[in-house]
Amino acid sequence: MKETTRRNFLFVAGNCAAAGFLLAGCKTMEAMNKMMDVVSVDVGPVSSSQAQSLIKVGQAVAKTFESFTPEQEYYIGRTIGAMVLQKYPAFDSVLANTYINVMGQTLAAASDRPDTFAGYRFQIQDSEEINAFAAPGGFVFVTRGLIRCCKDEDSLAAVLAHEIGHIQGKHGLQAIKQSRITHAVTTLGLEGAKQLGGKEISALTQTFEESISDITNTLIVNGYSRIQEKEADLAAVEILNRVGYSPHGLIAMLNQMQTRLKPGTSDFARTHPLPEDRIQALEPVLGSFAPYQHPRPRLLRFNTAISWI
Repeated sequence: MKETTRRNFLFVAGNCAAAGFLLAGCKTMEAMNKMMDVVSVDVGPVSSSQAQSLIKVGQAVAKTFESFTPEQEYYIGRTIGAMVLQKYPAFDSVLANTYINVMGQTLAAASDRPDTFAGYRFQIQDSEEINAFAAPGGFVFVTRGLIRCCKDEDSLAAVLAHEIGHIQGKHGLQAIKQSRITHAVTTLGLEGAKQLGGKEISALTQTFEESISDITNTLIVNGYSRIQEKEADLAAVEILNRVGYSPHGLIAMLNQMQTRLKPGTSDFARTHPLPEDRIQALEPVLGSFAPYQHPRPRLLRFNTAISWI
């Protein structure tokens, strides 16, 4: 995504937030397209009834990140996805991407959060880095480098299930600093909200951009907390069991990853706990690693779609 396009997108998203798009919801994609047509036009005052609606919704959002609706989460996640694609370009293989999408949809359907606003979407990134990202709303990105750590379908399923676990736990939204939400709500809740004009909308646009930065930095730079990573691993174990994959595929992938990670690189080693620590945390649940079966059809489709990456 070009920088100018990205800035326009963030500007529109921020203006939509100010007009209730982020906090009160946006009905259709046509609304965003319409706003893109008038992105350079000054936004007029918000009516009294709109202001009261914003105040009520803003107060609800202030309570907790869980107050975001699935629709709001989707648009936040889509913006994050644009950031990820800017850093890690998409891998151009219809076969491989279709394969992980079919697998991912199956795993997501067995999760505690089978539905998102626009459904789950899975994309392979053309990067040698060992990494994966889960953006709010159901966007999952996996690098070629991480896929190479998967020697079978169970291991790859474990990677996708772990990322679904992050989405299920809304870990991305938790990355938004509470101060951002408080600031937005304070702006929307001003007595003069009915006269909300360019200055306030500019402030809300900045708050939205900073919120996106909070999540992006967590995904790409800092990583989730150890507690959140453990939650995602335990969610993955449950999802794998429900679908019929061996949860030991997660251990197999972590063992393989441990041999491939290079200290000082900007990959899993920087944004995740060490594989050995994750394995140790899983042992009370799974016990020691146990070899598992590779049904022939499963192995054939994995080798056909993925193993050559």
